[in-house]
Amino acid sequence: MIDLSKVKKRSTADIAKRIVQDIPDGAHVNLGIGQPMTISNYLPSDREILLHSENGLLGMGPLAHGDEIDEELVNAGKQPVTMLPGASLCHHADSFVMIRGGHIDICVLGAFQVSVKGDIANWRTGDPKAIPAVGGAMDLALGAKKLFVMMEHLTKSGHSKFVQECTYPLTALEAVDCIYTDLATIAVTPDGLVVIDWADGLSFEELQELSGVPLKRLDNK
Repeated sequence: MIDLSKVKKRSTADIAKRIVQDIPDGAHVNLGIGQPMTISNYLPSDREILLHSENGLLGMGPLAHGDEIDEELVNAGKQPVTMLPGASLCHHADSFVMIRGGHIDICVLGAFQVSVKGDIANWRTGDPKAIPAVGGAMDLALGAKKLFVMMEHLTKSGHSKFVQECTYPLTALEAVDCIYTDLATIAVTPDGLVVIDWADGLSFEELQELSGVPLKRLDNK
């Protein structure tokens, strides 16, 4: 049994900031519902990253608080948001034209499972209390030029979210480019899952054991 109490797990804020490091200037980025939406709070002021929301907003800023809140200005998760200078609003259908037309550079989604081939399952686990709706996830997973996943490495019961094959209903096949978790950053490559970096206090061997699927180190050591 690996003692995770000694591991410096990455907070949601830490993961969000790590993802921002891999987003190039000028990129059009869509943020999925859940953890990915926190990324809007960590965009550096000296960089231009245009956030897109499928309900019809381009140029989304951080989440709104206090007097900033306008109940008619929300992201896809219905959270109040702000608009950056130059932001624009459009019809929901036009927003999906941007997605389906391949105009979104990066989409960041949460996930229940990611396979070693980059398959993603992120909309249904079979829980009868959950809303059985995929929303725009399928369009985004296939329409964006790159797909990042932001998620916890393990389920609440301690099982890895990395699998050989997804057992939950699929969102998209072989679509994921990189996964960012509280324990590691892992790229999906033709040679398998490659670990770019991982949390302090955790050895590569321990990360391998926790993940339950074959991993390779970026330095090949």
